[in-house]
Amino acid sequence: MITVIDGRIAGPDATLPMLARNGHFTAMQVRGRRARGLELHLARLQAANRELYDAELDTGSVLDSIRTALGDDIDDASVRVHVLEADRLHLFVTVRPPQEAASSPRTVTSVVHQRFLPHIKHTGGFAQGYYGARAQARGFDEALFTTAEGLVSEGTITNVGCFDGAAVIWPDAPMLHGITMQVMERRLRAAGIPQERRPVAIGDLPSFESVFLTSSHGVVMVGGLEDAPLPLDGAFAARLLGLYADEPWETI
Repeated sequence: MITVIDGRIAGPDATLPMLARNGHFTAMQVRGRRARGLELHLARLQAANRELYDAELDTGSVLDSIRTALGDDIDDASVRVHVLEADRLHLFVTVRPPQEAASSPRTVTSVVHQRFLPHIKHTGGFAQGYYGARAQARGFDEALFTTAEGLVSEGTITNVGCFDGAAVIWPDAPMLHGITMQVMERRLRAAGIPQERRPVAIGDLPSFESVFLTSSHGVVMVGGLEDAPLPLDGAFAARLLGLYADEPWETI
């Protein structure tokens, strides 16, 4: 088979993502060749591999592949680890420049949508990219997915958390249990801050003292929904961001 990309013949390895029937992945920020929640990333990849392919994943090979991709001269990066199914299962690692979470509160809009197999971070992300781009074209930073009844599940690339003044509320809905969300769950537990899962309607967001997003980029507060501002508790925001900053980095 011959494949031409932008007028140039591509090698067989370059065409692998296009030939893959399906796949799953994880995304992480690397600083000083370390990552937060590294064991959670490996567990995510292993669980998805077992569910999708009934196969074990060699996590040692995952770490070796990340080290190879970083080489000897890259310490800080955005890293994605894909497992792709083509003629067989392939481990595919990409390295890009590092990204930081936004320092200012984000604005969000909402759209009725439910990802297929939402608990898996799979490669079928066209709808997420489409809705995210549409939101940004309208001047928003992120789109939150809701049911037809208006219950929030997750964002295009984020999880959503809410603070009611006493506890952090996570939506009780089908969604990806994101790595940074898992990191924050254990940080909040260690800090003695109560958490619970319950249905959260998009119209309920203004009633919370703070709303925040978690993603592979980090944690960021939400300052507006559609064209209306949302409450933002400065003391809670400082504590939340401080808890995330204190999460240790694990050597790859």
